[in-house]
Amino acid sequence: MSETKRKSYTDFNVELLEKEKQKKKLKKPDRYKVILINDDYTPQEFVVYVLAMVFRRSMEESRQIMWKAHTEGSAVCGVYSLDIARTKVEEVHKLADDAGHPLQCQLAKEEEE
Repeated sequence: MSETKRKSYTDFNVELLEKEKQKKKLKKPDRYKVILINDDYTPQEFVVYVLAMVFRRSMEESRQIMWKAHTEGSAVCGVYSLDIARTKVEEVHKLADDAGHPLQCQLAKEEEE
């Protein structure tokens, strides 16, 4: 007859402690900035529209991001996981291509704090 050993309360506590240690070792996933690049050809109104549609920004936030890109050369539209950031960049490029504008975005890994 096989014996099944019952776990004691202490055994469960040890297992829980081990699981907690493993959780602490987990690293947060990398985050990526989606950066809008200024150009001299894309109308500002179109940039504001894209920011509102793709990044779900208010019109005021969209104008501020557009203006920062216009005056400083680039501006961060948002920070996302890699898959979402790539999708946002693709959406911006598709809207720009469909409208015949050269608007560009790029990804940059967010620095860890």
